[in-house]
Amino acid sequence: MKPEELKDEKQEAGPSLEGAFILLDDITRTLEDEEITLEDSFQAYKKGMDLLKICNDKIDKVEKKVMMLNEEGGLDEF
Repeated sequence: MKPEELKDEKQEAGPSLEGAFILLDDITRTLEDEEITLEDSFQAYKKGMDLLKICNDKIDKVEKKVMMLNEEGGLDEF
């Protein structure tokens, strides 16, 4: 990996993948609360969907890097 690629990764916006999963757990607990208002549930749902998009993007980037390694004779499976 080139140094400029590392720099771009560090500047990436949003929480880490692990951090996003923790936030998603919190949102799930919020949505399971029987006392939540309809408006709050919509806001939590939207925030959760935004976090899922971040997770999907991060996982896609990792898959692409692994695929590049495969083409270069690196890892075959992950």
